Amino acid sequence: MNRFRSKYMVLGLLWILFAVVFFAGCEKDSDGPLNVSKDDFSYDGDGFFAYARLDSGKTIHLAKDTLYLDMGKMWTFSNCALKSIDLHFEKQDSVLWIAPTLSIHATAEDCAAPYYRPDTTLKLLLPSNLMTDIGVIKVKNDTLLDSIVLRRGTLSRDTFEMYLDSSFADVNAFPLRTKEKKHGPTVLRVLDSLTPRVFYWRTMKSTCTHRVDMCKNTVPDTVYPSSWNINDTNLVPVHYACADSDSVYCINSKWENDSTELGKLQERPDTIWHYSTYYTEKIPECGTYSSFEINTFVVGGTARFIRELFTPDENETFCGPNSKKDWMVYNLSSKEMVVDTDSTLSLDSLYKIWKKATVAPDAPKEK
Repeated sequence: MNRFRSKYMVLGLLWILFAVVFFAGCEKDSDGPLNVSKDDFSYDGDGFFAYARLDSGKTIHLAKDTLYLDMGKMWTFSNCALKSIDLHFEKQDSVLWIAPTLSIHATAEDCAAPYYRPDTTLKLLLPSNLMTDIGVIKVKNDTLLDSIVLRRGTLSRDTFEMYLDSSFADVNAFPLRTKEKKHGPTVLRVLDSLTPRVFYWRTMKSTCTHRVDMCKNTVPDTVYPSSWNINDTNLVPVHYACADSDSVYCINSKWENDSTELGKLQERPDTIWHYSTYYTEKIPECGTYSSFEINTFVVGGTARFIRELFTPDENETFCGPNSKKDWMVYNLSSKEMVVDTDSTLSLDSLYKIWKKATVAPDAPKEK
């Protein structure tokens, strides 16, 4: 056993000695990373990019806004080889074309970097003489085309409140709107449709196990549920109360229901009222909203709105998606702007309903 172990120890020492001699013989002071190209390598040309997208960081792009050109997945041979990103501009009628190009200068100089650069964003502030009469900016890509529409005007953001009378919860009062104050915003609620339905139910015997009062006469008191199940027969317990006073007949927790004692099957007709609530406002001609938020919305209280309004300059000719140039409608039920292209109720029809709608009482005056 000792001879066997000694034999393998000798072989191991010989192997270590051989490895040291081998690596020492190959080692040189000039050794280092291998070159990826020849010493006389040189390349000058254009790179490629997958996409270029424009944005100003806002919903509405103003002509005077700073623009951001996001260029993604640029092929530049290496990070060291990108010489410059050049932008070429060309005006065609009201369209400004931007054509980005990548200039590459590569040499044999070592540059440990990927062939694809990370996404790059360029910050652009275009001169006013280049933006004259321009309504659209388009970017030329290798595969995709990106464009933005420019508007000329100002943006104003404000917060305001409107009182919603409790009658806005009564479907029989629709169409109903808030009082208009000097062409200011209003809230309009319109009945869209009705869906009739029927609930089926039976009375169920209920016995009191702990009476509180001794009544000479009692009357049945049917305890209807706060919500009804449309897919099943609802069991409605029948309790009893004192007929001649307001005294408590039984402790609430001491009623025991007996599902084996049921009355005849009965029907309870019901109706689903489908309605929509709209925010409406008379705005400057060709204006629109850059943003719209609902902070609070309480019937019988105040509704708070936050909106950013775009007011066009006098020389602005482009109008937004609203068909009526000076009237905007926002659907508070679906939380989206109403335009004729995607609305079953046209803006003209909605405007006629608004004019004929009953005006709800205004906020009560403080004492």
